[in-house]
Parts: sequence; C-alpha cells; structure tokens
Amino acid sequence: MDNTPISDALALRATASAFDAQRGKLPVPGDPHRSPDAVAVVRQISELGKLITDLGDEVLFRAADQDQAPHTARVITSFAAAVEPAGEAASALGAVAHQLAFLDQTASLRDQPDARDARKAAVQVMADALATADAALHDGANSLHSASATVSPPSFRLQAARSRSTTTASAPGSPPPGVTTAVAAPSDRLVRGR
Repeated sequence: MDNTPISDALALRATASAFDAQRGKLPVPGDPHRSPDAVAVVRQISELGKLITDLGDEVLFRAADQDQAPHTARVITSFAAAVEPAGEAASALGAVAHQLAFLDQTASLRDQPDARDARKAAVQVMADALATADAALHDGANSLHSASATVSPPSFRLQAARSRSTTTASAPGSPPPGVTTAVAAPSDRLVRGR
C-alpha cells in the first residue's frame, strides 16, 4: 500500500467528494426533478452502505499495516470518524423510505381527515430526515477535507521558500540585547536577517 502523506490526503479528498456526491443526490421535496421516490431513496441507502464499507476498508488497510507512517494515525481516525455521518445519513434515508411507504399505503385515504393529518405529519418527518441526511453528509465531507489538509505536506513553493530563508523566527520571548521591536513576529513566520 502506498502510505505517503500525499496519497493519504488524496484518498481523504476522494472520500470527501463521495460524501459531496451523495449529498448532491438527496431528494428535494417539491422539486419535480429530485422529489423523493422509494426506489431512488433505497438505492441511495445501498450506496451509503457501500461508502461505509469503503471507509471500513480504508481503516482496515492502514491499521493492519505493520509499518505505519507518522501521519497514519490521523488518517485512520479521520476515516473511522466519517463512518458516523455516513451511518446517520443512511439512517435518515431509512426514515424517508419508511414515510414514503406510509404515504403510498395511505394514498387511497388521503381525503379522510385523520389520514390527511397523518400524511401531512409524514411529509414533515420526511423533510426533517432529509435535512438530517444533508447535514450529516455535509459534516462528513468537511471533516474529511479538513483532515486531508492536515495530512498533506506544505506545498513545494513553501518548502523552497523555507529552505532559502537564512533565519527562521525563534519561539516568542524577549529580543536579543540591543534589538528593539514593536511586536514580536509569530514563530511560524520567516524573518530575514539584516
């Protein structure tokens, strides 16, 4: 397995994109092109199940590797943590499928007052579940994108700039005798000598 920071960051980004793609497939109540239908919702639940399996595989492949790189623990943690929002989205879509089945079963009763109220409640439950799925997939994607940024190394331009610097700022403290400064430079900034 290629276990470099760059390959792991790319894997995290690809998985984040899969979360974004699932979010883009979510049904939208009232939209004639993306309105909820049982077949599409159940198909998406299956796709989320595959995504969860893929997340588990990413964790397994890295955890089973006897020669782990220093960044691997962060990658494992990020993939493992992404299982929760994927599962939450799948669960929410399960609630949507349940409500769609109820609406289908009660379609002939829609003119009766009790059924009308129950059907209205089912539509609201469905809207809430879709909002939950959307938020979970959004959070999962953002978490994976953030993780990829912490795993990948600094850009080559930044590395080159750091290597050309003659002096890097030391930890904040009092300046050397004879040097007056208004504000001390943060320790992560490069300072040029005079």
